[in-house]
Amino acid sequence: MFKKSTLKDIANELNLTVSAVSKALSNHPAMSDATKELVKQTAVKLNYQQNKIALSLKTGKSHIIGVMIPSAEKVFFGSVVHGIEKIINPMGYNLLLFQTNELTSYEVKGIDTFLQSNVDGIIASIAKETTHYEHYEEIKRRNIPLILFDRVEEALGVHGVKIDDYAGGYLATEHLIKKGYKNICHIAGLQHIQIFRDRLKGYKDALQAYKMKFEETMVYYGKNSIESGDEGMKDLMRRNIKIDAVFCVEDFTALGAMQFLKEAQIKIPKEIGVIGFANESFGKYISPSLTTIDQQTINMGEEAAKLFLKLKDKKNIYHHLVRTVLQPIIIERDSTKKI
Repeated sequence: MFKKSTLKDIANELNLTVSAVSKALSNHPAMSDATKELVKQTAVKLNYQQNKIALSLKTGKSHIIGVMIPSAEKVFFGSVVHGIEKIINPMGYNLLLFQTNELTSYEVKGIDTFLQSNVDGIIASIAKETTHYEHYEEIKRRNIPLILFDRVEEALGVHGVKIDDYAGGYLATEHLIKKGYKNICHIAGLQHIQIFRDRLKGYKDALQAYKMKFEETMVYYGKNSIESGDEGMKDLMRRNIKIDAVFCVEDFTALGAMQFLKEAQIKIPKEIGVIGFANESFGKYISPSLTTIDQQTINMGEEAAKLFLKLKDKKNIYHHLVRTVLQPIIIERDSTKKI
């Protein structure tokens, strides 16, 4: 039978103590980078496999981070996860990924799974359906690092990383105005979620800044989906309101709006310009390609991971809250190039 190597085998091979080998494999700051690398190379050579369960029991750390995303279908969330992995994997952490499908019940189940798995921290984006936060409060009570990304609920009192959604809404609306559009409507998102309220406010303030009157009838309150974009555009057109552009709360909503306009044989962008939000990967491939607001997703994931690393050893994790705000970037494509 194949015999597994032990820490003692590595120590004997390198003429080190077992304690020194253990510290090197645990990335202990007292060990030099050269020693750490030598120990790791020897561990691979001897086919040493660290007993994660035993290490967890000994240190009280699992080296697992729970990451909760609302939807794996959206490239936005996958890109954030990629950013998280870039930072934490070299530090010896693994991800436990959970998808909520935008449902509170799944979100509660996910957090319960994380807590039972003894994760060292949780990075999450709140599900659209969620309006109460008791399950997140439990994480705080246990003094486990919780970092929210994108959908950051300030009232919850936890750390967060997001873009400036107000600035993004303002930038999207301003872009349409500068392109010569005069009657700009907005297909908004669910208003119990702060980032969608912020985007709506950015839309309103941009209109006001350019001496254009805000009309409540120019807003359709949707549910952030392709269907919502289709229904929203249809509803706005039925009102016989003069419209020459639409700012959609996110790209899937914009896709739905564009589908309706195409079916109605309304030319984009000549008759109605369309701008989305999120820079989903499909945007550059559809026709016309979709102008959108980029949310710096990989950077968002990296910042969330860096924040976890700063918080993980603090005694009072929520004593001083950190809120990292990234700046949105406009990606201009054909859907707003008015001819």
